[in-house]
Parts: sequence; C-alpha cells; structure tokens
Amino acid sequence: MKAFDSTYAHTVYFWLANPDSKEDCAAFETLLQQFLDNSGYAMTKFIGKPPKASRDVVDGSFTYSLIVTFESAEAQQKYQVEPPHLKFVEEASSLWTKVIVYDSQGIN
Repeated sequence: MKAFDSTYAHTVYFWLANPDSKEDCAAFETLLQQFLDNSGYAMTKFIGKPPKASRDVVDGSFTYSLIVTFESAEAQQKYQVEPPHLKFVEEASSLWTKVIVYDSQGIN
C-alpha cells in the first residue's frame, strides 16, 4: 500500500449476499485485489473487514470496506471508467447485495 494521500478519498462499503461463504469471500477478495493491482489511478489501496464492534457508534454490518485515495477528483473520475474498475464491477457485483460509497476531499 502506498502512503495515504489526503487529497481525495473514496471509501466503499460492501455487503456480500453470502458473507459466511468462504468461497464467495475468497472470490471477492481475489477480484478486488486484481482490480486494485491494475488500477492506473488508485494510490492508497486499503481493503478491510469490520472488527468486533466495541462501541455502540461502530457500524460493523458490512462485509468489506475499501479505501482508495487519488491525487485529484479528476483522477477519481477516470478511475470510475477505467477497464480494471469496470471489469471488477461486472465480475463481482453478483456477490454483493449492497454498496455504499463515501467520497471526501481533504480540507488542507
């Protein structure tokens, strides 16, 4: 993983249809890693799973999280239509039931 770039962050939460399926999780992780390895725009490439919630304000209902940073909002737009991203969505979308995206720009 490259150093965190605070210019533009793209945070994605995925809820898999079968989160207890080891096969589905392995397939999702493989597809996600292949996509990130081939992205020409993604800088920071963090894939996570929710830890056991220790406080009421922690939402651990998702199956996977993804944090990707970009050098600019324009780079993030190019990432949305680059072939590795489109291929990931096409191949992995049958594995999830819900996706939520939060984008943010740094204040510094």
